[in-house]
Amino acid sequence: MIVCRSKAEIERLRRVNQLVARILAELRRMTMPGVTTKEIDAAAETLVRAEGAVPAFKGYHGYPATVCASINEQVVHGIPSGRRLVEGDVLSIDMGAKLEGFFGDCAVTVPVGCVSDDAARLLRVTEEALFHGIEAVKPGARVSDIGASVQRHVEAHAFSVVREFVGHGIGTALHEEPQIANYGPGGHGPRLSEGMVLAIEPMVNFGDAGVKVLGDGWTAVTRDGSLSAHFEHTVVVTAEGCEILTLLDGDRDRARELTGVTVRS
Repeated sequence: MIVCRSKAEIERLRRVNQLVARILAELRRMTMPGVTTKEIDAAAETLVRAEGAVPAFKGYHGYPATVCASINEQVVHGIPSGRRLVEGDVLSIDMGAKLEGFFGDCAVTVPVGCVSDDAARLLRVTEEALFHGIEAVKPGARVSDIGASVQRHVEAHAFSVVREFVGHGIGTALHEEPQIANYGPGGHGPRLSEGMVLAIEPMVNFGDAGVKVLGDGWTAVTRDGSLSAHFEHTVVVTAEGCEILTLLDGDRDRARELTGVTVRS
């Protein structure tokens, strides 16, 4: 069942998603050569709990950490460890929190120091693809219009869209209906309605689209060893288009440059 949220519920969702966005911004600042992903995870949990929230991922189906920290060829669900980041790595940080009974979810891929031109291009195109997907969100559109917009932009730049993992509805549960694929033809699936809340999260590979899950049961990596990037925003469908709940005020100018969606002032 797809739920359309009330104004009061959307306000709670706005608060928890803004919290997640602020914490991700802090984690991004601490991402540099020499830092371990376990240190980033510990900082995330401290910041979440200091705000009276709880980590959304920790314990979810047995996942052991607050963030997913995926390095280089790791696509998603990388488990934080003592591995130290080095110059030229790219790190995808995916994080969720629960506050007042509602969930927030957001992800970003961060360059570690100076990265290659290819890596920088992958990150730029993946973030642009996210905003192209967001631009498709409006009342009356179909769920598959989002993925069609993502795929079109990614493949125009000769990258590959991961098929195995998708975006999702979000609210009083971390994962709700509908599922939001990042590929496929538009014009299919449920129609979007005002009050629907969606976590849109393209995962894009530099090489082929294929992925595999490692022996830890969580970490998904590219089959060909190529780099991968992951960006995610949570949005709510509005009468005019959508509001990006995980967008901080300081990032709104950048969002306007990348997409024509209506952003809350």
